[in-house]
Amino acid sequence: MENQEQKNLASSLQRLGGQYDNRVIELDIHKEREAALQKLKALASEPRLRILEYLTSPSKLSNLTELAEALNMNLATVTMHINLLEEAGLILCEHIPGERGTQRVCGCFFNWLNVHVTPKPSTDAGQLLEHSIPIGSYVTFDVTPTCGLLGESKQIGLYDNPQSFYESERAFAQLLWFHSGYVEYRLSHRVPKDAVIENISLSTEISSEAPKHHPDWPSDITVWINDIELGHWTSPGDFGGIRGNLTPAWQPADTTQFGLLKTWQITDKDSQVDGVKVSAVRLEDLAIHARPYISIRIGVKPDAKHVGGINIFGSKFGNYPQDIMLRIRYH
Repeated sequence: MENQEQKNLASSLQRLGGQYDNRVIELDIHKEREAALQKLKALASEPRLRILEYLTSPSKLSNLTELAEALNMNLATVTMHINLLEEAGLILCEHIPGERGTQRVCGCFFNWLNVHVTPKPSTDAGQLLEHSIPIGSYVTFDVTPTCGLLGESKQIGLYDNPQSFYESERAFAQLLWFHSGYVEYRLSHRVPKDAVIENISLSTEISSEAPKHHPDWPSDITVWINDIELGHWTSPGDFGGIRGNLTPAWQPADTTQFGLLKTWQITDKDSQVDGVKVSAVRLEDLAIHARPYISIRIGVKPDAKHVGGINIFGSKFGNYPQDIMLRIRYH
């Protein structure tokens, strides 16, 4: 397809919401069983998996004729499978002008599908403290190039110069990145000393840090609370090419655009990332009441298996309108 046609379709899909909202599809089999079944049934097909694979290599936009030729299927078969995928909400299609009338063009813009098998805990259990932490409010850091900071409207300091992380304007940062090292935040937790903490969760939009961007650029991203390492999550890449929902227009499209929203959770049993156990660290190991604040470090260890850097997104950059979120539930 021509670049202008791609731009037109991307604009149309953006208005539909699929270009961004469907990057991560969450399926809760307890609350949305019918929708979950429809999507899982749509995935239970070799031809449809081939279509999805083709449309995500990466974020490819194709009309039905192109799909049929590329996958060696007849047009009627492709149309049937496309209809099922679209009805299941796994792809988006739109009719746009072509050389010979209109053409139906399809795109798949999700790259993760999470199935929640374990029921989510009730939101009304116990007391909840929420802290929104601006990404530029770190109190200390140790970073190596490549590194830098961007605000909502301009660059902050110099690229690839760790001294720029001392800039006073860092408080307004909406994107920060570095190759290895960490940034550390501290905040008052305000949990009563006689309270029993049930769980602590930390969510943030993050990705690897590659030159410009690269979908296959693994990086082991680690979180520490009160100097205790909770475990790491391996980011698959640095995402660009498709503009982030919140990313300012002045940020070049061929550079970092968005990340994935990841959640670390600590319970009285273990530590998890998106519900998957990553370490045996428990709440009692954090000694929350032993100091007047909670310290949070996010970074990439220099000796990690995959040292692929990190991008941390603020509430006005990327796909998710939130800063780093810390939640403490107690009773």
